[in-house]
Amino acid sequence: MARQRNCEGTTRRDCLQFGIGALLGTGLVDSLRVLGDSKNTGGPKATAKRCILIWMDGGPSHFETFDPKPDAPTEFRGEFSPINTAVPGTLFSEHMVKLAASLDDFAMIRSIRHNQGNHGAGNHYMMTGSPPRIPVGCGAFVSFHPSMGSVVAKELGNNNALPPYFSMPQMSRSGGPNFLGARYAPFVVADDPNKQSFKVRDVALPKDLATTRFDQRTDLRSKIDKMVRLNDEAAADPVAAFDQYFEQGYNLVTSPEAQAAFNINQESDATRDRYGRDSFGQRCLLARRLVEGGVPFVTVYDGGWDHHQNIFPTLRKRLPEWDNSVAALIQDLKERGLLDSTLVVALGEFGRTPKISTLSGQKTPGRDHWANAMSVLMAGGGTPGGTVVGATDRKGFSAVDRVLSPENFVSTIYHKLGIDPGKVLYTPQGRPAHLVSDATPIRELV
Repeated sequence: MARQRNCEGTTRRDCLQFGIGALLGTGLVDSLRVLGDSKNTGGPKATAKRCILIWMDGGPSHFETFDPKPDAPTEFRGEFSPINTAVPGTLFSEHMVKLAASLDDFAMIRSIRHNQGNHGAGNHYMMTGSPPRIPVGCGAFVSFHPSMGSVVAKELGNNNALPPYFSMPQMSRSGGPNFLGARYAPFVVADDPNKQSFKVRDVALPKDLATTRFDQRTDLRSKIDKMVRLNDEAAADPVAAFDQYFEQGYNLVTSPEAQAAFNINQESDATRDRYGRDSFGQRCLLARRLVEGGVPFVTVYDGGWDHHQNIFPTLRKRLPEWDNSVAALIQDLKERGLLDSTLVVALGEFGRTPKISTLSGQKTPGRDHWANAMSVLMAGGGTPGGTVVGATDRKGFSAVDRVLSPENFVSTIYHKLGIDPGKVLYTPQGRPAHLVSDATPIRELV
């Protein structure tokens, strides 16, 4: 639970108090409404069919991960040493061992910056490519624009019984559909796949309902629905529309693809060990199973990166596990022939302050919010491995070379998935909204 709390003290339980519990626990029927909706019919040629977004909620430090500053003074560079990577002249922090060794399989972006230095606004900007329209507080759950996952769900849909957008174990504060509607909210898998008791709600029959009884009830419902409804026109019958979603829900429960995707126990012990026997590692493995099953967008929400204090002992323990799981995901996709068609992205809402700080009343050092510099990992989907885009200055204060925006980043995701980032969407009231205001992708990555 501590890993899912930021400086404003917001937890998953707080989400219910903010009145968005329905979205965080979007039900099966709402998630399935998308399956019959629009497919992408235009835009750039897709180099990826699916995307796994690893969301490092709270804002990971670029210094302690992918952009160390060994020539900076001690109060800037921190306690960790730099290590060489597979790309000569590019350094990672010492706990990024496996990713450093495999940098030729992915790209690093070091020059994205923006002006939203609190969690709510920064989350929204990086999740949507759209800055908040009004100032928002650090703990706000902000939704002025559809998230990448919701847009992908709408534009790409799906071809089987699985919902097109998943988020585990929760939806990020700006990961929702906004004006696209609840049908494009993520299907949330809240349970922990690292537990023996792991199960996905709505995808298993109740223990007291045998398959035979379930099929009999469904057959009875089908026969009743064939009866002529008095004064009924099918086109205007809301029950008929609901029946479509009931049928889709039934298909998910009985779908071989869904059952196979969620049955993580089908994986060998060696594979599960490779990803790491913890919640994050097993969610990365489950994400691979979902995209393998045809899901176009999966978010792995990884909370607890808001290190205002105690940053070095915390990351000294956490980073090796995170490095192992993400490297395993990329390598596993590569070995299965899926990396070329699967985009893997890891980032948070911003980076951390260059100068190590001690907040009032806190004895252990940390780094605070910093939107002028951040690091983003991008692999797969035609991304050229070994590419390092941009740079920050000697002390890590700001992106200074090939400066990029959240709009450029989000446009790159859409471009790779074959979605035109310059597309105009329309709200239910008919108001036009550009998918991304600056629809320029990062040229080095496409």
